[in-house]
Amino acid sequence: MTQSRTHTCGELRLSDAGKRVTIVGWMENLREVGANFGFVVLRDFYGTTQVVIETEDMMRAVKSVNKESTLSVTGLVRERESKNAKLPTGEIEVVPEKIEVLGKCTHNQLPFEINKSKDADENVRLKYRFLDLRNPAVKRNIILRCQVVAELRKLMTGKGFLEITTPILTASSPEGARDYLVPARNHPGKFYALPQAPQQFKQLLMTAGFDKYFQIAPCFRDEDARADRTPGEFYQLDMEMAFATQEDVLSTLEDVLVPVFKKFGKYSRVSQAPFRHIPYNEAMERYGSDKPDLRIDLEIQDISREVQGCGFGPFEGATVKAVVVHDFAQARKWIDKLLADVEVQTGNKACWVKVDENGNLTGGVSKFLSDKKDALTEVLGLKPGSFVCMAAGKKAAAQKTAGVIRTLLGRRVPGHFDEEQYALCWIVDFPMYEIGEESGELEFCHNPFSMPQGGLQALLDAEGDTEKLLAINANQYDLVVNGYESASGAVRNHDPEIMVKAFQMVGLGEEDVKAKFPAMYNAFTYGAPPHAGAAPGVDRLIMLLTGEESIREVITFPMNKNAQDLMMGAPTTVDKSQLDTVHIALLEE
Repeated sequence: MTQSRTHTCGELRLSDAGKRVTIVGWMENLREVGANFGFVVLRDFYGTTQVVIETEDMMRAVKSVNKESTLSVTGLVRERESKNAKLPTGEIEVVPEKIEVLGKCTHNQLPFEINKSKDADENVRLKYRFLDLRNPAVKRNIILRCQVVAELRKLMTGKGFLEITTPILTASSPEGARDYLVPARNHPGKFYALPQAPQQFKQLLMTAGFDKYFQIAPCFRDEDARADRTPGEFYQLDMEMAFATQEDVLSTLEDVLVPVFKKFGKYSRVSQAPFRHIPYNEAMERYGSDKPDLRIDLEIQDISREVQGCGFGPFEGATVKAVVVHDFAQARKWIDKLLADVEVQTGNKACWVKVDENGNLTGGVSKFLSDKKDALTEVLGLKPGSFVCMAAGKKAAAQKTAGVIRTLLGRRVPGHFDEEQYALCWIVDFPMYEIGEESGELEFCHNPFSMPQGGLQALLDAEGDTEKLLAINANQYDLVVNGYESASGAVRNHDPEIMVKAFQMVGLGEEDVKAKFPAMYNAFTYGAPPHAGAAPGVDRLIMLLTGEESIREVITFPMNKNAQDLMMGAPTTVDKSQLDTVHIALLEE
């Protein structure tokens, strides 16, 4: 052993009895049994060891320090009379000859009990993250993260990929989220941007002649937090392949990710490669989401035609989607809670009916649907005990609302949610364009650097026809794991002529493309290879492997939901002299 110890606190065993050792760590607890008799639990990175106090001098030494002080204990190892089978070191204890305080904890009261820190308020945990990380349960997530990243590197390198780092200070470009800007001291009024992703750099590497690239890449986006997304920065397994097709990328990631889920995952069952390919439109129709949780066995069905003319206003002329659960035995209060939760999550109302023991529709909107019973029975397979929950509106809204209904019913009604597995699938054939919710204009749906299916001819055939443009699919794909988007990628648009035409459809001309993406456009004019790639999110992957519900549990020093680092006090004000140096003046409020 190196450093100031002979053994770690997780290392000693019964075979070490009689040895003189030195262990170091944090004083987790002192349990006094008598005036000069007690037990100290010493904890380090590797585990805990019991130190038995049997003399007045040793009791005085440990009673004079607060818990979480760091100690060095030198003494003899002996067999414990009362063994603890739950601990690796539970058969031994150390009888100290010398106890030295290495670092004092000057606080009599800790902000939380270390081993129960996960029960504390999140902001308190983040402010004292250095204490939170002393909790072995919290530390395990970070250790697992290190192991997974090392495994990803090994697997990617084994497949012939080169790990290449790309710049952190770069140019701002329209990639879908807000940039973090960095003022340029030597160029007044100009700014660098932190990269939202290494997207352009990795495509330039393909153009430069590198065949297979990857990196564990930091990405920076000024986005709001969610349970599965941290604000500020995140990491992804960024990868790209030259002269590659969509299937080349998908099969590569399947070969890399399946072993990682099997080796490190909380659940033993993992989808086998090749994963299911579900076209985007099919996913929306069957699951109401482009991130379907395939652990749920329920699917959405369309009953728009069957319910027309029923007299229920929200159904008339609308798209109506239904989710059916058979052998339903929940009370009205349970149903009301379901409908309320659907409305909170979607902003849309849902409605329902049940089938009684005589096969009649009852409850909810049954009075409007009685005449439609036979048609609904045929389409939905209704029988006594069936429960139907419905969503109506414009197609997209009805689909998404039904998707939430499917998820809530699947998770809440017993027998429809097979949780103990990793269910992976590829969502493919995303639309190239969509109508923006805010602008009302044609916009790129997913990634503007993607190759449209059908290439240039597809764009020429649809030019000037919005409906035809909306029908064009892109060579884009997402990996979905247990209802979470876990990777996104595409076959890239490497042809300058197709790129310009694709951007023309959203109102940007050739000069705009040159101005916004000068390096990439210029590089592509020198002969670019067809290329494709993707980027699984490392933070989200670790969250899934550990079974944590918040992504902040798997990040060493995360920000809170308001993008604040409570431990370091960031963001913070800076001196006027610092602002003057970078030519920035603050406006008075």
